[in-house]
Formats: sequence, C-alpha cells, structure tokens
Amino acid sequence: MLDPERLRADFPILSRRVNDRPLIYLDNGASAQKPRVVIEAVNRAYEHEYANVHRGLHYLSNLATEKYEAVRGIVARFLGVADERQIVLNSGATEGINMVAYGWGAENLRPGDEIVLSVMEHHANIVPWHFLRERMGVRLKWVEVDALGALDPQRVIDAIGPDTRLVAITHLSNVLGSVVDVKTIAEGARARGVPVLVDGSQGAVHMPVNIDDLGCDFYVITGHKLYGPSGSGAIFIRHERMAEMRPFMGGGDMIREVTREAVSYADPPMKFEAGTPGIVQAIGLGAALEYLMELGMENIAAREAALRDYARQRLGGLNWLNIQGDAPGKAAIFSFTIEGAGHPHDISTVLDKRGIAVRAGHHCAQPLMAHLGLNATCRASFALYNTTEEVDALVDALELCHELFG
Repeated sequence: MLDPERLRADFPILSRRVNDRPLIYLDNGASAQKPRVVIEAVNRAYEHEYANVHRGLHYLSNLATEKYEAVRGIVARFLGVADERQIVLNSGATEGINMVAYGWGAENLRPGDEIVLSVMEHHANIVPWHFLRERMGVRLKWVEVDALGALDPQRVIDAIGPDTRLVAITHLSNVLGSVVDVKTIAEGARARGVPVLVDGSQGAVHMPVNIDDLGCDFYVITGHKLYGPSGSGAIFIRHERMAEMRPFMGGGDMIREVTREAVSYADPPMKFEAGTPGIVQAIGLGAALEYLMELGMENIAAREAALRDYARQRLGGLNWLNIQGDAPGKAAIFSFTIEGAGHPHDISTVLDKRGIAVRAGHHCAQPLMAHLGLNATCRASFALYNTTEEVDALVDALELCHELFG
C-alpha cells in the first residue's frame, strides 16, 4: 500500500492553510493538485529548455522538440497503446471530443444518424454532439442509469440500432463515481460496426487503462485531472478512424505543402496538431504520467478504494445525508445533499470555512441532475493523497452543516 505521508510530501500545496485551517482538498474531480516533479519539469522547461518545436534547427528547438515528442510515447505507455502514432496531443478532453465531432462526425454522419449517449455524460461529451444535431440533423439517443447509478453495458448495446453511427460514453462518472464497462460496450458495438468514443477524463485518473484491450476507437484524457498542467491532454484515435477524418484545425505544422491552389496534409498524428502546441503543458503532462506510472496505477486504485470504503462507511452513518449513486466498484467520488439544507453552495461555504474544498453545483452534468430530480449537489472527490483523517474532518463539518441547516 502506498504511504500517504510520503505521497503528501510530493505535493507542496497540501502544506498550506485555508481560513487558518489545514487545507483539505476534496475537489479532485474538477482538477487535481500538482506534484513537485511536475512543477519542476514546467519550471525547467521555461528556464532552460524553451523554444518552438518542429521548426528550428538550433539546439534549443531540437531539445524542446525532443522533450515534447517524448510525451507522445509516455501517453501511449500510460494508456496501453502499442503504436504512439495513434496519440494526438492537445489541450484536453474537450478539444479531443470536439476534434472527433468536427473531424470525424461532420465527415461521416448524415441527417437522421444516431449517436448513443448515457444520461451521466459530462457536458464535454454532450455539447459537441448537440452541435451536430443542430447543424446536421443528427439524433441523440439516451441510455438511463439504474437506481444505484450503474450503467448496464447491455442497455447501451441494445440501444444501438440500424441508424446508430457512434457510441460516446464516459469511462467513469464525474458525479456518481460509477465505473462503466466500456470493454463490453466496445465489443458489442464493434460487432455491429459502430465506433466507440470513451471519455476517459475521470477513468484514466482512478484505474489502469489499456486501450488495446478495451477496443474503443477514440479515448480522451485531460491533463489537469491527472496531476498535470491545465491546457494539456491527448486523444487516442485508432488508425482506421484517422483515415476517415478531416483535420479539425488548419495552420502550421499539420501540412505537407501549401500553394495558392491547394494544400496537402502531413501524416497522422501531425495532421491533427495545427499551430504551436502547448509545449510546456505537454512536458508537464509527461512528467505527471511518469509519476503515476512509477507509483503504479494498480497501487493508486487500491489506495483510493480503501479511502472510498472508509468514506462510504462514515458518510453512510449520517442518516440525513442523501448520497447520489452507490454502484458496485464506484470510485471515491461522493455527491450529496443534506435534508432540510438550502442550496449545496451553502454547504460548500461552511466546509470552506473549515479549510475543506468541495465542489457544489450541477458538475457540468445537467441531464444527470434532471434524471436525479436535483438542481445541484455537493461533491467530495478523493485523490491518491487524501487520508482517512480528512474523511473524518469532512464528516465533522457535515455534522455542523446539519446543525445549522437541518
């Protein structure tokens, strides 16, 4: 088991105080804190290694290019992808999904074609498909979750009809913590000739991922949730899907030749990486993923499972706390309301006075909120550096909330 004190020492921000109390950071589902190795990698890149990539022949440009391009291989190793040419570096999951919507969807979908989604998708995996609905006449087909917040993979497979052209599904709900069996979904969809996009923004954070085993066609990750810099991320695109795509953006780096009459494109993945990229952000992402791989994603998953079980037991003892979702094998993410309390923002404010950072709102998942019959919840989302003592502090603060509001 990973040593929590050693882990916490890797994250400088965890030693600070908020409202004269030790910081208890439980907003990891929104964005995780950064280990020292990432901060140092970013500082080193700016202080000693920075230049534009791919274009120069001078020493610093070659060094920056080497550092930047190495990240493609790091992402491939982290995601269990044998061929790094299937990895496109970008600013995060939102850009990755939009790349698929514009580059693949707009090229391959027609009016009346269907995209199958679950009701618990993040807006990043909903709004781009609404764009296609508004502009092309594509239809969205929704699959519900059960009373525990679990998504039955067979229900997704059964939703695939003769007009279905894509399944776009989360690997792990950012609200409920529910893990989705995307491998079974991908197998069922592949048997019907339907590609699958997986939103791995949360899934890749909390468990090992092997895309070659999962069998999906697209898989997006976002760096800031993976202990890396904001503005960093990547998408896996299977070779045959790359061949079906047009470039999402045009500019420098993604071309082979430009004339007054025509343009020809570079080979993938460069074909899908226009302009000067987030060089330092990508280098920081590489440092974050190497940090996680050194710890071992299996070890991280085991540590977070222990935190989840302890939090489930402590929070479950508060009979006035309404926890949304309790699917088997869920991640250490708990969304809740308090009976008789006002808006979850009020709860969040009280917790903040005690140095406890949680998220309050609809969590960019309004269709799921409507399904649950709620406008908003509070969410405590745990990471590898959180402790059982912090769970206890959360429970104490929630009991104060109940006294104030209940």
